[in-house]
Amino acid sequence: MPEAGMIDSILADNELVILESIYASLKTDRSLTQRDLAQTSGMSLGMTNVLLKRFAEKGWVMLRKLNSRTMQYVLTPVGLQELAHRAYRYFQRTTRNLSKYKNLLEAFVSTIKLAGKKRLVLLGCSDIDFILEYSCERYGMLFVKSALTEKLECLADEYTVLVAAEGPPHPPVILLADILFRPEAKPVSAE
Repeated sequence: MPEAGMIDSILADNELVILESIYASLKTDRSLTQRDLAQTSGMSLGMTNVLLKRFAEKGWVMLRKLNSRTMQYVLTPVGLQELAHRAYRYFQRTTRNLSKYKNLLEAFVSTIKLAGKKRLVLLGCSDIDFILEYSCERYGMLFVKSALTEKLECLADEYTVLVAAEGPPHPPVILLADILFRPEAKPVSAE
């Protein structure tokens, strides 16, 4: 079960997406429906409705009735201030996470380098592959990105570490999530 802090963070991110979407809609002069906002934020229509009512109560959003079926959502000056504040906090949190991931990935690459490995192959796509690439370059290792996730035996050898961006774990492949969220797991020993 996710921690309370993680749930708060996800909700804050979804709220930020809704506020950003409302702000962006004013620039395009296109009214967004609650369904549009729910789809954009990845939340249910009911939760989106609750949040929009809460935003209106806090004075962040004004509701304008365009006709009997259509509402327009407009950010107030206080809502714009809240959007800027949340965007700044999101940026701070993202920067902290990137720094933490960089440190974890560098420690991992350093460990496998000491274990005699020369190549790291990333299987699949990851938003943070650039950190792995940087870490490999820093430690003098070859970094390879591969979309190939089958026939791993052609990629695996004694000098190569295979890291999967996602998917079920299957040795000798190490999951990127295990490196980032279970750094105590030492998959490669310096034998």
